Order: sequence, then C-alpha cells, then structure tokens
Amino acid sequence: NKEIESPGYWTEKKWSGPKQYQDPTGELMMLPTDMALVWDDKFKPLVQAYAKDEAVFLRDFAGAFSKLLHLGCDKSKMSKAV
Repeated sequence: NKEIESPGYWTEKKWSGPKQYQDPTGELMMLPTDMALVWDDKFKPLVQAYAKDEAVFLRDFAGAFSKLLHLGCDKSKMSKAV
C-alpha cells in the first residue's frame, strides 16, 4: 500500500512510553525498528516483496531459521511457541 509508505503517514505517538509511531487513525503502530526497515533503501524492497507475497516471506524465514538451527542454536533457550 503506497499510502502507508508516504512521508508523514506515520507520526510519533505522543505518550510517556517507549518510542512508537502510529497511523492517522491511531489504531496501527510501528516500532522504530519497523520504521527502519521501510526507511532504509536496501531493506525496503524486501519489505515490499514480503508484503506482496507471504509465501516468499515464509520460504525465506524457513531457510534462515533452518540455518540457525544447523549452526547450533540452543533449542532449550527458545520460546515454547516456536
């Protein structure tokens, strides 16, 4: 959605909590780390590709996660949800 990528769409949330950005409705939020992915010229194409095709994201995520496990990621310290 080009609208959510346009400058000024996301504004910094005015509150006493950790830094967050919100959409004009105040219903959606993004963390600074989320915004960095959209603002960075090298990461933005990946964000757009994953938003367009979830299967591409799932394929890439599975490959990266598998690599972590094969390189010796300590499974006992992983969340039970994984």
